[in-house]
Amino acid sequence: MRARIVVAILLVAALGLAVAGIATYFVQRERALAGIDQELLHDVDDLKALARTGTGAAATSVDQLLRDAIQQNVPGRDESVLGIIDGEPALVPAGRAGVRLEDDPALVRRFVSEAEPSNVVLGTAKMRAGTIRYVIVPVAVSGDASSGLYIAAYDLDGALGAIAQSFQVYAIVAAGALLLIGLVGWFVAGRLLRPLRWLRDAAAGNSARDLSQRIPVTGNDDISKLASTFNLMFDRLQQSFTAQRTLLDDVGHELKTPITIVRGHLELMQAADAAEVNATRALAIEELDRMSDLVSEISLLAESGRPGFVRRSSVGLTELTRSVLTKAGALAPEREWLADGIADGVAELDVRRVTQAWLQLADNAAKYSTPGTPIRLGSERGGGRVRDEVRLWVRDEGPGIPDEERERVFERFVRLPAVGHSEGSGLGLAIVSAITAAHGGSVELTGTPLGNTFTMRIPVGDEHPQTAMEERA
Repeated sequence: MRARIVVAILLVAALGLAVAGIATYFVQRERALAGIDQELLHDVDDLKALARTGTGAAATSVDQLLRDAIQQNVPGRDESVLGIIDGEPALVPAGRAGVRLEDDPALVRRFVSEAEPSNVVLGTAKMRAGTIRYVIVPVAVSGDASSGLYIAAYDLDGALGAIAQSFQVYAIVAAGALLLIGLVGWFVAGRLLRPLRWLRDAAAGNSARDLSQRIPVTGNDDISKLASTFNLMFDRLQQSFTAQRTLLDDVGHELKTPITIVRGHLELMQAADAAEVNATRALAIEELDRMSDLVSEISLLAESGRPGFVRRSSVGLTELTRSVLTKAGALAPEREWLADGIADGVAELDVRRVTQAWLQLADNAAKYSTPGTPIRLGSERGGGRVRDEVRLWVRDEGPGIPDEERERVFERFVRLPAVGHSEGSGLGLAIVSAITAAHGGSVELTGTPLGNTFTMRIPVGDEHPQTAMEERA
């Protein structure tokens, strides 16, 4: 790809330089030719003026008129003149002219054959010494039977040589520019494509066993941003594989205990003892129920990350709060359940999921708080830190959770031994966190040594949290 980019840049640059150089060359060449023609026609005007005025006395012969004209015209380095009388070269300038026209008999015959008695002729001819541009002026004097031709010529090779040399210099400079463009393009293309090579190496080096390789990101261009996006993807993949591996380890550990218990009792059971058979049967059913609950909770956690997990509908917050308070009272009738605040208004929530999460917090409070103390449920709607949100909480009185453990309680299969209660799978708070996250919110734990408060913060503003969460997923 790097070579293709550089080749494409060089082809476009070479085409542009070639077109610009060739166009400039031909424009300058046409201007030079137009200038030569103008000079030749100027010589014609000078000859006509000389014929009208003379050099002090009117010319009485063709020879005299041509001689006067050649004497007044001093040829330049690339110019030459010639006087022809009756078809033969008769007069040439003194000294060395740029081109000796009289030395080429074929050219002289061409001049004679192309001449017209009353018209000036412009032409271009190829001779041994090079290419010339010439003008043929017929000359006649009253009283002289001779016919004359005044020839003025320019050496095109010499006149256009400077332009050709300029084009050669341009070609050398253009070649150097192409080389520089190629070097810069090779460096820039390599710099831009480097993250892609790192991406290839990272993708080849990462595996299910090791997803730690990342792509170094330098710059702020599109490919660097692509590399950053792939790094985020690798982070999510690594987190997913880690969570999957942890989940499988935890599930294996959690299922091993009931399976071992059931197997041990079945192996030691006396089939002839009806009481022992019934006890073993009851224990097996209890452990199977526990495994079934565990599988259901794991399935719920797996489902929480999929689109459509939350199905919103309009719900009155007052009715929702009173309904959850009544259901919580049925979980632990021996406890005192109090309303700690009831919100007004309507919100878009998944009633079933929010009720499930709220009752999970209530059940945890009933299990882990000090027996005999009241438990308070409350709701409030108001402007949160970012947008309009609903806050739903459960507050208990009892042993507080240490600060260093507050983040861990929302992880899967975490049960804190300090609270003095070991029942449950350790997935309850993880389910609460997953349900609030599916709504675009979060769950927070605050507390003191005398109690804990779990608060679900669920946004209900114009922005659709479920859509945002699905896009992030």
